[in-house]
Amino acid sequence: MSSASGILVAGTSSDAGKSVVVAGLCRALVRRGLRVAPFKAQNMSNNSMVCRDGGEIGRAQYLQARAARLEPTTAMNPVLLKPGTDRRAFIVVRGEPAGTLEAGQYAAGRGHLRDAAFAAYRELADDYELVVCEGAGSPTEINLRAGDYVNLGLAREFGLPVVVVGDIDRGGILASLYGTWALLDEADRATLKAFVINKFRGDVSVLEPGLEEITARTGVPFAGVIPWLLDVWLDSEDTLAVGHWRASTRLSALARDRLRVAVVRLPRISNATDVDALAAEPGVDVLVTVDPAVVEAADLVVLPGSRSTATDLAWLRERGLADVVMRRAAAGRPVLGICGGYQMLAHEIEDDVEGRVGVVPGLGLLPTRVEFGVEKVLARPVGSWDGHAVSTAYEIHHGIARGVGAGAGADRSVATNPLEPQPFLDGWRAGSVWGTMWHGALESDDFRRAWLSQISAAVGSEWAPAEGAPGFAERREAMVEILADAIEEHVDIDALLAHTRVGRPT
Repeated sequence: MSSASGILVAGTSSDAGKSVVVAGLCRALVRRGLRVAPFKAQNMSNNSMVCRDGGEIGRAQYLQARAARLEPTTAMNPVLLKPGTDRRAFIVVRGEPAGTLEAGQYAAGRGHLRDAAFAAYRELADDYELVVCEGAGSPTEINLRAGDYVNLGLAREFGLPVVVVGDIDRGGILASLYGTWALLDEADRATLKAFVINKFRGDVSVLEPGLEEITARTGVPFAGVIPWLLDVWLDSEDTLAVGHWRASTRLSALARDRLRVAVVRLPRISNATDVDALAAEPGVDVLVTVDPAVVEAADLVVLPGSRSTATDLAWLRERGLADVVMRRAAAGRPVLGICGGYQMLAHEIEDDVEGRVGVVPGLGLLPTRVEFGVEKVLARPVGSWDGHAVSTAYEIHHGIARGVGAGAGADRSVATNPLEPQPFLDGWRAGSVWGTMWHGALESDDFRRAWLSQISAAVGSEWAPAEGAPGFAERREAMVEILADAIEEHVDIDALLAHTRVGRPT
């Protein structure tokens, strides 16, 4: 029996299904009575979450930990790179800020990050029976192989068997799998133990001759073909996947019992998963867009988080979207800003840290001034609005919003004159404009539904919360169960485990 302490799920590309397979495997193995933990040595993502111990990790690993029925920790994602510009990423190591990484350093300047990642893996390997690892991008990025510690560098260091997942919905799956194998040297090829196909629709027998030929040419067997799972969505770490759940490319103005939400897709959007809870609400249509006409027509507009607030605000102005937001505010039509989006609604932004732009004017719609500090705020706040508890929120930001002008001295625990700015989740509401620094607040069901009901009434929509609809956490848990069922049915888990120290459990 192999002594491998874990297994690595790699992919033919980003968003191929690695996160999905890891989450499904974690739940399926937990069902079998195994103590497993998820792990990703390094994420490059602006979608993150705050653990209860105060550290920041990738959103996908947070969900994978939940799938393994664990409290997430920073050991599960020891290195997080958060792109700030096209040539600079902010580094998070074991949940805490650790400087920046310039583009020229990416191939060879990450030795200290590798050491932190390997140390975290050893911690998990000592504490759990099996570590289910997720790779990053593709393992065949041969220009980066020398400094790799996320894909085959990790597998070689710890003797991990590698499963390569490919997304058949993208097309060219057989070429992608064969090309992955072909680009590797012999030592790296030896780590490949299985292929898995994701998102298959149709008759598997039509696909089988191609699978047999790929195995004949590479010597790598197929461990399974996972079908397209319509009801499975995940907290994505890849901003390319933002809005993947949308039903259409337009927001219908005809159905008055529905609520139309437009989310502005900022160039450096972060924590876009905030709107998942809106998209999961029956009767709420959400579209991620950069089209001013769509933003103009929506019942509610959301300005989401940003990894470079001032830079994205300049982009908002260049695209004419800032003018749309101003017109909406003047007409009393709802706008919600979350974290970076909230900061854009302030009177003024002073940033010598994140975007390094100095002082720039905000949109002036909320009574705040934002000043960026070197220290990052990482927190799990709790609060309430209109008597509805919010217990799902988290904060990740350098910008500190302080009240200015009207409403700045208001008692933030009570509502004030409705014509004056009012406190809102450690932020402000002024007329139809709402802003909060809290990510994740919309996942609190009672708050979300009560707040959306107020928005619906304000815009004259007939939308109302669906009676008996499952809550957000309930839907997420059901999704994980559906995913685990599919992994159990369509993937030969025992064949994968045979390459590890847990063998073939009965």
